[in-house]
Amino acid sequence: MERYFDEIVKSMSEMISYDSAQTAPEPGMPFGKGAADCLNAFLALAEKMGFETHNYDNYAGEVIFGEGEEFAVLCHLDVVPAGDGWTHPPFGAEISDGRLYGRGAMDDKGPAVICLYCMKALKDEGFSPKKKIKLIVGCNEESGWACIEHYNRCAHMPESGFSPDADFPVIYAEKGILHFEAAFPLPDAPFASLSGGARANMVCAHAEAKGVKGSSGCEKYGLSLKGTTLTAHGVSAHASTPHEGVNALEKLFAFFAEKDGRMRRIYDILFADCLGLKQMHDETGPLTMSPDVVRFENGVLYVTTDIRYPATMKQSDVTGKLDAAGVSYTLLHCQPPLFNDRQGALVSALLKVYESETGEKAEPLAIGGGTYARALKNGAGFGPQFAGEPATIHQADEYITLENIGKLARIYRAAIRELTK
Repeated sequence: MERYFDEIVKSMSEMISYDSAQTAPEPGMPFGKGAADCLNAFLALAEKMGFETHNYDNYAGEVIFGEGEEFAVLCHLDVVPAGDGWTHPPFGAEISDGRLYGRGAMDDKGPAVICLYCMKALKDEGFSPKKKIKLIVGCNEESGWACIEHYNRCAHMPESGFSPDADFPVIYAEKGILHFEAAFPLPDAPFASLSGGARANMVCAHAEAKGVKGSSGCEKYGLSLKGTTLTAHGVSAHASTPHEGVNALEKLFAFFAEKDGRMRRIYDILFADCLGLKQMHDETGPLTMSPDVVRFENGVLYVTTDIRYPATMKQSDVTGKLDAAGVSYTLLHCQPPLFNDRQGALVSALLKVYESETGEKAEPLAIGGGTYARALKNGAGFGPQFAGEPATIHQADEYITLENIGKLARIYRAAIRELTK
């Protein structure tokens, strides 16, 4: 794969240059112009390589290689919003200190481009896959999966495959995902407005309350005060791993909880876990809960929360606790868990490739993140995050190292070949 390295970096940089975070739809562009432009650039690149491509109404696209039973490599080209705190331009694709910086470098434009070049390398070598490889790229993975729903209406989803949008060595299970918006009536609130957060699946990094009625003691919670406006700063992270970030909403809510009994109840439900949701646990780990977006309208505080619940449990196990506590909420996004056989053929083959290419002995993992793998009957997450390395997905200054680009190219080439030979 070394001969393709410079081309891979160049193509990754081109894809990163598109701000493909979801925006308001435009004619023929259901997720906005940036996502559509990025998809068309990706498919144009694949066409230049000689592959058959299909664009499904700018919801999703696919690149075809081979004939026979279908096998999927599922990636996405949309990204979460850049957010604040960058020291490198989020869409500049700058290379510095052996790193390629940009939103999507790891999640998931970088792996998508690498997998495309792996298919090109195999084709150039004369490899004839005994399966029809479908490299599927969606444009709405971060914001609801309408891309997959549309793809399923327009095309045929393979039953088996992997998604390079998780962790190594291989993911056999993914927790269930539940996004809900809770509504808490708050007449005569201790503030005139309260807002914060960018996406349900990003730990809130900035929040502010305006028209605050009494601000004494705010310093204790790490809040800054200007006039009657309180501002909280946190650190963004993926909502499936909220402990890796610092939630700005928690600081604000804790401050108001000290002064207002209604805010105390809200804080206890969402952050202090008075309902015992975080006590739910199985072999895939404990439930995580990350309240990430807030708005205050017409005397009601609306809080959108990301929950990742253990893979052997049900959505009703979570909603039952909310119902019993009398919480008024609306379900926004729900995905059932993924739970595969740790000893099954797919997981075993991917683990074998990982061990062969890295020289490391490893065990399959379970994660809280939700990948396209769960769109398949038999799917698994497979990289690009290596254990023990900094995770910058959904954070400022997201990057991929140049060294890892080479490693990933070798691993994904071997995986695609192994699973389709």
